[in-house]
Amino acid sequence: MLNFIIQTHLKDTMYKNPHMFVLNKGLNSGKPQKTEFTNSFVIIFSNEEDLETVYWIAYSLWKSNFWHQFLCGSVIPFIRINDLKHNFSARVNTLLLDYEAHQKDMKALRLLELKETQFHENINLINDLRRVILHRYCKK
Repeated sequence: MLNFIIQTHLKDTMYKNPHMFVLNKGLNSGKPQKTEFTNSFVIIFSNEEDLETVYWIAYSLWKSNFWHQFLCGSVIPFIRINDLKHNFSARVNTLLLDYEAHQKDMKALRLLELKETQFHENINLINDLRRVILHRYCKK
């Protein structure tokens, strides 16, 4: 069982221990990130390995729209910190029961994230080349 602290992030707060942020407002609520969001919760860990393990669990929960069932609010949906604390801790403990499968899934998710980044970079390069070629027609 991993130990971590979930609390509301305050702007310009510096954290000593390894930490990650989880967005708490909007339709992307539950999105994890290593850099701070304006409206976010912070999850603080005792070591970097726990951070990496829980980050991928949070990422998978966000991508599977797990947090949509807990959204409140009619104009700007948000997730309450108590919902996050209770449900996130329970999901982390459940998913870590089969730690070897989790490690395998983490490697696959990292690889997919890397490939997605490379794909987007290639698309941007193709668009830049297309723009350069089309710009030549405008110069003539």
